[in-house]
Amino acid sequence: MEASRYICTANHGFAAYAQEELFRLFGAVKSTQLLPGEVFIATLQASPEEVAARLAQQLPVFLRHIQPIQFEDAGDSLALERLAAYLNGREELAGQKVAMHLRKSVDYFWTESPGQLREWIQEQLQGLNAEFTVQDPAWVVSIYADGAAIYAGVSRPEDNLSSWNGGAIRFRKDDGQISRAKFKLMEAEKEFEIPFSSFRHAVDIGASPGGWTSFLLERGLQVTAVDPALMHESLRKAPGLKILRRNANEVKFKENEFDLLVCDMSWSPKLMAKLVTGLLYSLAPGGTAVVTVKLMHKKPLAMIKEIIAMFEGERMQIQRAKQLFHNRDEITLYMIKY
Repeated sequence: MEASRYICTANHGFAAYAQEELFRLFGAVKSTQLLPGEVFIATLQASPEEVAARLAQQLPVFLRHIQPIQFEDAGDSLALERLAAYLNGREELAGQKVAMHLRKSVDYFWTESPGQLREWIQEQLQGLNAEFTVQDPAWVVSIYADGAAIYAGVSRPEDNLSSWNGGAIRFRKDDGQISRAKFKLMEAEKEFEIPFSSFRHAVDIGASPGGWTSFLLERGLQVTAVDPALMHESLRKAPGLKILRRNANEVKFKENEFDLLVCDMSWSPKLMAKLVTGLLYSLAPGGTAVVTVKLMHKKPLAMIKEIIAMFEGERMQIQRAKQLFHNRDEITLYMIKY
C-alpha cells in the first residue's frame, strides 16, 4: 500500500486530537512531533489522492492544516540550494500563480525572518516564470524548516484544508475594538464562507461585552443582544441595536423573528446547547446559527458528537464543526435550520 507523509498542524495543545482524527480516517498513523502539542509529521497508509478525497468527505475538527512532504533534507544552507533545484524541476509550477507558504522554527540556521527566506527562495525560482501571490493561487509551495531538517511539498490549496499558511488566519486589531472575540466571527466568515451581510435580524446570546455584536452591526444587521452584564459603552446607543439585560433563559421572542443566531458563552457545553436549542423557535427556517462549544472534558470528540446530536434533534443541519485558529479551548459550530 502506498504511504504518504504530511506536516500536520492543530491549535496548541490539540495535536493529539488531530492525530486521533487521522487514525479514525486512515487507521495506523505513524507520527513524529515537531512542535509540541501543535505540529507533527504523520505517515498515512494512503496515496495523496486518497488522503485528499477522504479529508474532503469528512472534514476534521481539530486538524487545522496539512501539507505534503515530497522533499526532505538536512537543515543547512546547501539544503536550501537543493530545495531550489527540486522546485525548479516541478513543471506544474511553470507560468502558474503560486503561493509560497513558509514556516521556520527559531533554531533554524537562517536567522533572518521567514519573509526574507521566502523572498530568497522565490528569487531562485525565477526561471519558472511563476506569479507568486497570496490571492487565488493554482498551487501552494509549503516549506517547514526546523533545526534538524527542511521539508517541502507542492499541492493544490484545497488539499491543505486551509488556504492560509499553517491554517493561521491573522487579523489586525483595530483601534477601539471591543475584544479579540470578534476575530472568531471574522475567521468563520472566511473559513465557512458565511454571507453575514446578507442577514437582516440577528440575536446574540451572551453578548457582553459586545465583540460579536459589533461585528454584526458593522455588517449592517439589526441586532438584539442578550446578556445581564453591561455591553461596552461604545455600543450602548448604537443604531440598530436592542439590548436586553437579562439571562437568556428569561427572554421571549416571536417565532421566526431572526435569520441569524450567534452565541459565544463561556459555559458548560451541555448547558449552552440546552439554552440555545430552547431559543431556536425564534430562528426562521433557513436561518443560520454560529455557536462556540467550550471543551471542558478529557474526551472532546465524544462530547462534540453529543452536542451535535442535541442540535440535530432540533432541526439544525451541521455545516461545519471546526476548531478555528482563533478558537482556544473551544470549537465553532456553523448550522442552518431546516
